[in-house]
Amino acid sequence: MFQFLHAADLHLDSPLTGLARYEGLPAEEIRNASRLALARLVDCAVERRARFVVLAGDIYDGSWRDAATGLFFAGQMARLRQAGIPVYLIQGNHDAESVMAKSIRLPDNVHSFSGRKAASFEVPGAPAVVHGQSFVNRATEANLAAQYPARVEGRFNIGVLHTSLSGFEGHAPYAPCSLDDLAAKGYDYWALGHVHNTQILCRDPYVVFPGNLQGRNIRETGPKGAYLVSVDDGLRVEDCAFVPLGSFQWQRVAVDLTGCDSLAELHRRFEAGLRAVAESGGDDSQVIVRVRFTGSTALHATLPGQSDWKDDLRALITDVSAGRMWLEKIELDLMPAGQIVDLTGPMAELTEALQRAGADPEIAEKADLQPLLQKLPDEVRGEVAGWLDPAGPRYRKLLEEVESMLLQKLTGQGGAQ
Repeated sequence: MFQFLHAADLHLDSPLTGLARYEGLPAEEIRNASRLALARLVDCAVERRARFVVLAGDIYDGSWRDAATGLFFAGQMARLRQAGIPVYLIQGNHDAESVMAKSIRLPDNVHSFSGRKAASFEVPGAPAVVHGQSFVNRATEANLAAQYPARVEGRFNIGVLHTSLSGFEGHAPYAPCSLDDLAAKGYDYWALGHVHNTQILCRDPYVVFPGNLQGRNIRETGPKGAYLVSVDDGLRVEDCAFVPLGSFQWQRVAVDLTGCDSLAELHRRFEAGLRAVAESGGDDSQVIVRVRFTGSTALHATLPGQSDWKDDLRALITDVSAGRMWLEKIELDLMPAGQIVDLTGPMAELTEALQRAGADPEIAEKADLQPLLQKLPDEVRGEVAGWLDPAGPRYRKLLEEVESMLLQKLTGQGGAQ
């Protein structure tokens, strides 16, 4: 029997923007969270005596401002080398074109797959073989899995692939393939990356997205981490257990204020929502919450004008969580008492589409906006292009403001506090 760790989408030192405007948020700790998550992954591999580690792409978030990011990664890989643990990694869409990444020399326990063609590595000391191929460039839209090597008999076969799969809603079609394509290779386990939601798609064979190692914003909620896979003597998966490794969780708290007519009742309902999040967390990580108050309430008109109610909520969060929770943002989607708005049909579809676009800005990359931008005057083109940059914070803010405006038109109240 042996064990290995499967992780993906580390996005080391991914830039986090807009945190400073939220009072009390530990912005500096959040910025270092991706490094801490990697260190915890290494700790886990050593403590659990993992035979090897698989990293399925997007180690980095793109080009670095300096070499510190790569040096930190190399240092963590050296810790694994000291423990005798090899690493098998591929490059995904975010780190495929990172020039500086190629300049950092990694320890000899790290085996990187080429982007030229798929290849295989035999794992020393274990009856396992790892197959994979890196991205040559960001927009890799070929079915890479189709060209992966044949299964090696008498070995536990692992395919490492950075992919959106075919028709995986909300993600750009990088290295698309189907579950049937993967099953046809005859491998025992597919270690996937790119999709940031943790999920086991299939168990025969195992097809697994571990999600990203550390949530970076409110669009990446819940526990984040890696999978510890146990393989029995018959070369079958005995267990595939999620291991939370992120130091912070992002969570949404929805509080229905229908019928609520006092701040005391608001506090009671808010506390109940917080406790539900705390109990469902599943690990000891700290939690950053965004709360959305909804419903038909007598507080509809008076709540936004209150001066100290947000401080009261922060104090309540501290009390409930013993200092493990922070308030990121408050959203108000309230209606006057007795008013009901039916958010169904086309409006529901539109708001859902906006939320999907905000959850994965790569959706916007498929839209060619250059002809439109070229028609604008030079003095405004740069500013508008900034708002339409899917990787930038202003793009996400624009989507949030559009959604808020739609709700305001329907309810007479909407927005963030």
